[in-house]
Amino acid sequence: MTRLSVNINKIATLRNSRGGNNPDLIQVAKDCERFGAQGITVHPRPDERHIRYNDVFELKKIVTTEFNIEGNCQEQKFIDLVLANKPEQVTLVPDVLGQITSNHGWDTIINQHYLQDMIAVFKQAGIRVSIFVDPIAKMVEAAATTGTDRIELYTEAYAHHYNQGRELAIAPYIQAAEVAQKNGLGINAGHDLDLQNLKYFAENIQGLDEVSIGHALISDALYYGLENTIQMYLKQLAIN
Repeated sequence: MTRLSVNINKIATLRNSRGGNNPDLIQVAKDCERFGAQGITVHPRPDERHIRYNDVFELKKIVTTEFNIEGNCQEQKFIDLVLANKPEQVTLVPDVLGQITSNHGWDTIINQHYLQDMIAVFKQAGIRVSIFVDPIAKMVEAAATTGTDRIELYTEAYAHHYNQGRELAIAPYIQAAEVAQKNGLGINAGHDLDLQNLKYFAENIQGLDEVSIGHALISDALYYGLENTIQMYLKQLAIN
């Protein structure tokens, strides 16, 4: 079954907006796991506008499921942070400085040698590596030459077009997943997946190992409560 990793960036955003420690990020991570989440994801950025670098060290002490740190490996501070904490997984994302949210995957052809070098650094430390990619077959094929363990399919386009025609919206993702499986890559996915579009995605993407969901899940939790919301998301993934 596909695992649910809860991205807690938005909890950190809320905390930082007022100062102090309310909501308590560490307690929320513990509660997410207690309520059924199978992983905790964070995406620290250089300006620390949500997850702070120190948060990562504190989370490493308490996460009992799978800890996934996302970020831009072109920043030495990020590399040092990951190596110091050795999460179960690092997800490499080609963000630029000041970017509001991730909005594209790696060009795994142009950046092939760079990714090979960076992935080797993390794998030598015993960390599973996933790289953020768009649902383009040739990019997935090139990803397989980098040494990465998994890809994370960037699902914003799927989510954006879901209500306009979900069959067309998911078609490139099905193809990308097939290419990934043929090349021995694990498959993660994330960005704008929610209670409306998640089940259809999970039903149609063979070999889907993990989804990372933050913004939609935390937003839903404002209405449904965190425990109930996590259970609702897990139900979408409970596909026979």
